Amino acid sequence: MEIKAADVMKLRKMTGAGMMDCKKALQEAEGDYERAQEIIREKGKLIANKRADRTASEGVVVAEVKGGKAYMVCLACETDFVAKNAEFSASAKRILDIAVANDVADLASLLATVDGGQTVEAIVTEKSGQTGEKVEIPFYARIEAPYCAQYVHINNKVGTIVGFNKEVAAEVAHDVAMQATAMAPVAIDKADCPAEVVEKERQIGREQARLEGKPEAMLDKIAEGKLNKFFKESTLLNQEFVKNPKQTVAAYIKAADAEATVVAYKRFSLND
Repeated sequence: MEIKAADVMKLRKMTGAGMMDCKKALQEAEGDYERAQEIIREKGKLIANKRADRTASEGVVVAEVKGGKAYMVCLACETDFVAKNAEFSASAKRILDIAVANDVADLASLLATVDGGQTVEAIVTEKSGQTGEKVEIPFYARIEAPYCAQYVHINNKVGTIVGFNKEVAAEVAHDVAMQATAMAPVAIDKADCPAEVVEKERQIGREQARLEGKPEAMLDKIAEGKLNKFFKESTLLNQEFVKNPKQTVAAYIKAADAEATVVAYKRFSLND
């Protein structure tokens, strides 16, 4: 049957799929819009399955603060060309909006959340069909604190959400979120470092000292010294503040408010 350009445009607006994909779907569905939409979604699943072994290393990171909660999600794809497409960014924002509206706790819950009759997982699969690339959500996080802030770098590939124990000046919150985005701390403070990370760094310190020919009796002491250096470089509150390396991030916060500190933190980067 003849498929008119207006019909193709209508289906494109309904699905966001490419013009040729819409035309082929309408031809296969013999003009039935509902069936044509199903065909496009089925194609998305087929593409997703075929490209399952591909690496989705490009994409968009988006974040939002609402009240005492902050949310961040990454929608990933294969190429920078797709990532920079306005429709792809709009899809990432839609998924973030769904997360915020439903106050979604974790990634599994987000994928199962229904919006407009579709789960988020189905929305992502459909996006794969539209772009012809592997599309996935590699990261989602939600934090809750008395005061939250977010920062996403201008390239939209890395971002941070951070929570404070009380309200702080917007400039301070922004600076701390930007610091975390740039310097990639592994934890907020020493006490927050995962035990396995601490033990690994301690073992590395011991082995380095041994290779340097240090006496066996001194290895533990040297390893602790190296571990303290690791904490200074790799925990947010103990890092040198980028804007003023003479003070730590903790000191910068305390200078603005003696009672303030960071109590929640999540960071994600497509570059890592």
